[in-house]
Amino acid sequence: MLLEICIDCIESALVAEQGGAHRIEICSSLSSGGTTPSLGLVRQCVQRCQIPCMVMIRPHDGGFAYSEDDIRSMLHDIDAVKELGVQGVVLGALTRDGDVDVPAMKRLIRASRPLQITFHRAFDIARDPLQALDTIIGLGVDRLLTSGQRVTAEVGMQRIKQLIDRADNRLTVIAGAGINESNVRRILEATRVREVHASASVPRRPAFATSEVRFGDHSRVTSVQRVRELIEAMT
Repeated sequence: MLLEICIDCIESALVAEQGGAHRIEICSSLSSGGTTPSLGLVRQCVQRCQIPCMVMIRPHDGGFAYSEDDIRSMLHDIDAVKELGVQGVVLGALTRDGDVDVPAMKRLIRASRPLQITFHRAFDIARDPLQALDTIIGLGVDRLLTSGQRVTAEVGMQRIKQLIDRADNRLTVIAGAGINESNVRRILEATRVREVHASASVPRRPAFATSEVRFGDHSRVTSVQRVRELIEAMT
């Protein structure tokens, strides 16, 4: 069993590794589903962590249908993180009709190789999940991160199992969204998934703020205890 922890700061990355996580996904803006992180954060994670580093490539939080300018930004970001020595990228593109954007994905995949590629939870709003899965497999993507098109992976367990059965080892399905130490064993047993994705986070202690102007009140940071409890529950 493999645990991937999504992080948006170097503190969380180091804590994830300390707690026993097997891989990290480096993001910015986790509260909006994750966007492309700063190169400074990526560099720190690669230099200071021994576990594999995946990087989110998502230019903004305004959905997953991308303009030509968006695609060009993503291609530049892929080139930049490749130079920093990451192990893989996490990305996905849909058409405005909710299908996998094959032309865009081919360009992004070609730019990303030989890195590992995960198609992220854009999949969870795809119009036809089984058709989308077949398309993603046909593109040669290595992994698919999904909640089974439901609000959490626990609610989407039946669909996740269906996707794993249909994939038939042609790609790795990662279960993600709402996974914690209390439900991970149930999800593993119900779906037969071998990799899970979680934040294992707790609220960050608020910094100073005035009574009228506040920033980052809902910021969270990975907890070493929660990572360890997840690992223990998985084994």
